[in-house]
Amino acid sequence: MNDIKKTLQSQRSFFAVGKTKDLAFRIRQLHRLRNSILKHEDEILHALKLDLNKSAFEAYETEVGIVLEEIKYTLNHLAGWTQPKRKATPIVHFPASSYLYSEPYGCVLIMAPWNYPFQLTMTPLIGAIAAGNCAVVKPSEYSFHTSEIMGRILKENFPSSYINLIRGGRTVNQTLLKEHFDYIFFTGGVTVGKFVMESAAKHLTPVTLELGGKSPCIVDETADIDRAAKRIVWGKFLNSGQTCVAPDYLLVHSSVKGRLTCAIKKYIKAFYGDAPEMNPDYPKIINQKHFDRLLSLLQSGHLTVGGQYNEDTLQIAPALLDHVKWNSAVMQEEIFGPLLPIMEFDRLEDAFSMINAHAKPLALYMFTSKKENADDALKAISFGGGCINDTIIHLSNPNLPFGGVGDSGMGQYHGINSFLTFSHQKSIIRKSNMVDIPFRYPPYKNHIKLLKKFLG
Repeated sequence: MNDIKKTLQSQRSFFAVGKTKDLAFRIRQLHRLRNSILKHEDEILHALKLDLNKSAFEAYETEVGIVLEEIKYTLNHLAGWTQPKRKATPIVHFPASSYLYSEPYGCVLIMAPWNYPFQLTMTPLIGAIAAGNCAVVKPSEYSFHTSEIMGRILKENFPSSYINLIRGGRTVNQTLLKEHFDYIFFTGGVTVGKFVMESAAKHLTPVTLELGGKSPCIVDETADIDRAAKRIVWGKFLNSGQTCVAPDYLLVHSSVKGRLTCAIKKYIKAFYGDAPEMNPDYPKIINQKHFDRLLSLLQSGHLTVGGQYNEDTLQIAPALLDHVKWNSAVMQEEIFGPLLPIMEFDRLEDAFSMINAHAKPLALYMFTSKKENADDALKAISFGGGCINDTIIHLSNPNLPFGGVGDSGMGQYHGINSFLTFSHQKSIIRKSNMVDIPFRYPPYKNHIKLLKKFLG
């Protein structure tokens, strides 16, 4: 693992030169990254097909397109983001002016997951570049082919002393986390997230943790049931449910449960056909371990639709599970697969209480025609982000920060929030020498009366 130490040493030397702090340099690197992605677009899509069986459309919609849009947005705004921001100055400091300066942390570590291996690697990297950092990028070993093409893209365009992609499994992760980085950005599960934070604490390294959890989806009695079912099926079974913000379970008003179940069945068939497990464009489960885990969870309730599987291709048809209890196995962990438990409620307050009795989720979705019901949910429940009358799409808006709260994570990114995440905000007061108000200096005598007028 000497290579890791050498990489970090070389990056610290490169950062010390100050080149990465130059705005023109950052802009050139983002253009270079964008052009290389466009050049290798077909290879990226092919790699995502091999790793997760994503269709070209889904791979572009959820990975390549989002990354390209993030680069475009960053390039359009970066000059403004890097400018010092003037802040108000209390009159007690007159004459003076106050500013915030954004400066890069230095050498950052980005640890990415396998479920959206291109998007969730490149999007934080865009923020790191924009903020003027050097970066070590560590993708998941499970998404082998996507990691390979990302490694080639980065190697072709950036020296390892600036940006370096390091591959490997758990041992490499552990070795990386022993090193003293200036910032760590981690996307993954809660268990590993805790280990990352523990390791970072030894060096007092700040972290962003993008985790997960059980994201609920509430459907009340006023909801447009057909539209709700269509958008739930799309959001839940995108990437075969292997999405950190996928609806994890449904809480449905008892009066509309039957109608919603029928509508969900209809849209599963419309989207994926009679045998989704044989559909060549339906994403697969990442590996045998996760495939077996999901099959065991199918026993958690009454299977009302789907659940067929193809062990040769690691595909599991979208499954709707009824008669599920809070103590059922499927409710004890984030599902991260195409299984959708459905539970019911009679009073909206009961649904809120059920959600609040568990860890704060990364996302919350609610389908309703009553604005006051949506407002009540937003006030009653703490969660990372979400949608009213849709699923997932909030993460694709670069004007909105994305991140969790509590067990679902800490810190935010996307758009300006990526830039801010990878930047230290340095506070500066510029004081004039034209006037020097004497009352702040000793001996203080009766200056307290005057001070109270200024501060009181």
